[in-house]
Amino acid sequence: MGKIIAISNQKGGVGKTTTSVNLSACVAEAGKRTLLVDIDPQGNATSGLGAEAGARAATVYEVLLGEAAAADACVDTGFDDLMLIPAGIELAGAEVELVGLEGREGLLKTALAPLREAFDYIFIDCPPSLGLLTLNALTAADSVLVPIQCEYYALEGVGQLMNTVKLVRKKLNPALEVEGIVLTMFDARTNLGAQVVAEVRNHFPREAFETLIPRNVRLSEAPSYGMPIHRYDGRCNGAAAYRALAKELIGRNEGK
Repeated sequence: MGKIIAISNQKGGVGKTTTSVNLSACVAEAGKRTLLVDIDPQGNATSGLGAEAGARAATVYEVLLGEAAAADACVDTGFDDLMLIPAGIELAGAEVELVGLEGREGLLKTALAPLREAFDYIFIDCPPSLGLLTLNALTAADSVLVPIQCEYYALEGVGQLMNTVKLVRKKLNPALEVEGIVLTMFDARTNLGAQVVAEVRNHFPREAFETLIPRNVRLSEAPSYGMPIHRYDGRCNGAAAYRALAKELIGRNEGK
């Protein structure tokens, strides 16, 4: 049965969508049947894989409202073993529409349940907020992966998210675990980067991944071409880092 991993941090600009797109693509490259679910109204994970929400009738919006089955919203990305449930701009108003629905926090969990057998890993790219869409992701997920930028206030955002995880465990999803913390935008030339890495690993020794995601121009360029980094420039440092992260994540879950 496939594992569902929400990629979340309410702080923006930490490499959340970059990690969602490239980690899912590299896990798929490793031969795992992978699905990326975009529930961020900005739809950056959708465009980052070269897809357009408007090109299909069904998006995650219709899935959440029960107007389409999740299987019918899955799009072939053109990359081996990687499927996508896209997001469009209509998702921006979804939180208001969902408020009145019964069991509103569990809609995504119910929708994704039939897909667990079809995929090894299902990643969910969350919005940079703690609204109803993110709560749906955390309720549906087996674990949450937290990308944080190597900057001065890094731990502040992690602390807030860990408190949210505790609340979700208490009220909505008792089985929710922390998959890990991924340090992004690491610059080996600065003392600050090394200090943040040391601090995070001191506070979260088990959760922090060994792999560091570097600052890399090619990582910034890839989304504008609608490609994950391993396809855009498979030889760059960014591609090597996300391949290493994928290997580490698979190893944690499958003991390899």
